[in-house]
Amino acid sequence: MSSNSQGSMKGEAATVAPPSGSASSQGPPLSPSTTSKSPELPDELVQAGWSKCWSRRENRPYYFNRFTNQSLWEVPVLGQHDVISDPLGLNAAPAEGGDGNLGNGQRKRRSSEEQGAGPNSFKRTKVEPTTPISPSTPGVKPWSSAPDEKQVPTTTPTTPSPAPAPYRPAVIYWDLDVQTNAVIRERSAANHLPSHPEIELQRAQLVTKLRQHYHELCHQREGIDPPRESFNRWLLERKVIDKGLDPLLPSECEPAVSPSMFREVMNDIPIRLSRIKYKEEARKLLFKYAEAAKRMIDSRNASPESRKVVKWNAEDTMNWLRRDHSASKEDYMDRLEHLRQQCGPHVTAVAKDSVEGICSKIYQLSAEYSRRLRQTHLSLLQDPSTETCASPPQSRLVYCYPVRLAIPTPALPRVELHFENDVACLRFKGEMVKVNRGHFSKLELLYRYSCIDDPRFEKFLARVWCLLKRYQAMFGSGANEGFGLQGALPVTVFEALNRQFGVTFECFASPLNCYFKQFCSAFPDIDGFFGSRGPFLSFSPVSGSFEANPPFCEELMDAMVTHIEELLDQSSEPLSFIVFVPEWRDPVTPALTRMEASRFLRHQLNIPAYEHEYRSGSQHICKRDEMYYRAVHGTAMLFLQNDAGFVKWAPTPERLAELTTAYRPSLSRTSSLPSPGPAQSAAGDRDSTPKASDRTPSGMMSPGGHDNNNNNNGSSSSSSSSSPQDKLTAM
Repeated sequence: MSSNSQGSMKGEAATVAPPSGSASSQGPPLSPSTTSKSPELPDELVQAGWSKCWSRRENRPYYFNRFTNQSLWEVPVLGQHDVISDPLGLNAAPAEGGDGNLGNGQRKRRSSEEQGAGPNSFKRTKVEPTTPISPSTPGVKPWSSAPDEKQVPTTTPTTPSPAPAPYRPAVIYWDLDVQTNAVIRERSAANHLPSHPEIELQRAQLVTKLRQHYHELCHQREGIDPPRESFNRWLLERKVIDKGLDPLLPSECEPAVSPSMFREVMNDIPIRLSRIKYKEEARKLLFKYAEAAKRMIDSRNASPESRKVVKWNAEDTMNWLRRDHSASKEDYMDRLEHLRQQCGPHVTAVAKDSVEGICSKIYQLSAEYSRRLRQTHLSLLQDPSTETCASPPQSRLVYCYPVRLAIPTPALPRVELHFENDVACLRFKGEMVKVNRGHFSKLELLYRYSCIDDPRFEKFLARVWCLLKRYQAMFGSGANEGFGLQGALPVTVFEALNRQFGVTFECFASPLNCYFKQFCSAFPDIDGFFGSRGPFLSFSPVSGSFEANPPFCEELMDAMVTHIEELLDQSSEPLSFIVFVPEWRDPVTPALTRMEASRFLRHQLNIPAYEHEYRSGSQHICKRDEMYYRAVHGTAMLFLQNDAGFVKWAPTPERLAELTTAYRPSLSRTSSLPSPGPAQSAAGDRDSTPKASDRTPSGMMSPGGHDNNNNNNGSSSSSSSSSPQDKLTAM
């Protein structure tokens, strides 16, 4: 019996009727006693529910299983496939014999379909049964998530037929054959709790609940929507200083009030200032700001001086709007900037306590959720406290290797898998996550290269589900929300970095968007099974060439610069970091200022906005024609190297020329989107008055974020520093 036939039998049970001679025989199959005299079935098959019946329509016998409602023309083979435990036939052995890849069930269905579709037939959604892509032998279930299931010995001939070839994606955005040149000191196993689908499901629900609390607090206390992506940036900023044990939810941070969240919420008070293209929009925005500032100062406990200043400026602005109807857009924007300068400090003073309360409340809820999750997680493990590292590592140099966990993973629950066209769908307790088949095969390869505790792939599907659910929880559930966290460089840029500068390692990536199989990422407890070396801020290489494109969070970028300079100062071996950060100049970010003044800086390239691309952060689920989009801000590319690294990987004009050429968008990508996600911006949208802190939403990248830069002039330096308007997408 072939795996394909058995994989399709259950899914098509509604459309495949038992063969019979008339409409009256469409019910239960005939009793074995009504069939013609024939040799009895083996006792094993009878006990498994099989019986021999007679088809009046086809005028020949068939076999029916009363337990599974399965019917076959051929004699069933015991133990080759279990429809209940493996409904899609993922783990069944390939069929042998003269009918190629078609099994008994498919041959039976074909005989009925030759008569033509009946009047009551209907077309079902195409669901393809898959074949194992991990190394396996016939009869073995490499992806079974229930390790206590015993393998039933097969009764098929001993010579197995060759397994189907693994799925090969049409376009590949990675090169997992590149070997690393990153050298580290040997380290002990990490004490993270191993991921578990039950815990991951609860964590996702709690993060969603925390997002809802944040939204409600902003509405109730300040009457505004939360700034876009501000919760995601809060997670990133908190994890820089968090000493808690949960991989996603902050629980031990000092101070409790997040500077990132406080800054972003405060900048949207009293109203959020969006991009302006037309004069009427500028007029309306000026009126709304004046009205909101006056209403806010009246409803809060403000000082008499603050009330006087804000009311006078707001009323003066409204009188000017009533008198002057011939003002230009620039006049309205100048008046708005003046009003913000006059009223802003007083509005900030009255809102300060309320906004700090929002930040503190969200952090307290996060800490409580983290404690609750850890207690539940510990209850699932079998005496985790008894597991300790065998011995402290020797202080020897080795090539970098993935994170290893000291606590063994318990038996994981079953996760269902099926394919819908080119999308792999994994379901656990009704919660489905999706990934395209190309990235699914990539995860399988990374797992094969990196995982050492699951050679039979029994935990593979459960860990893939946990991985996808973790990043889904971090991104958020909004339309295109969080995909800026996963933007990546084009393949041509990675190829140039590897060929010209020996880059073999990504400092900020994830299993979903990495180009090399060696990378650092945010979640070592789950990413480590797929090749992660752990968070970059706790990764200490001695030598090697690295690409670093951090999430565009100012606190994280500043911590990255501190860590890189410490590594370069401590090592005498060749060490090189090629860093990509947004070119924000008004005001300039501390990280960019520090790198430009660093004694390790060897060269700098500034790539203008709209002249380079990103690869979409949703690359693991998006369509091919949505893979690329234009960057809406300039990018600074800085070469930080120690002396030995500069000698080995010096940024010579020839190397820089090839790297610059690799940034240029290819002709096949000329239809790329203008900006990431739904916040699209055209060149004509640059003339507006956004706030300086609004620069972060569009430039946000993840622990896998890579900014794609392109210098069309091919020179080593480009445009001058951009204005705040150039750093924003349309809000």
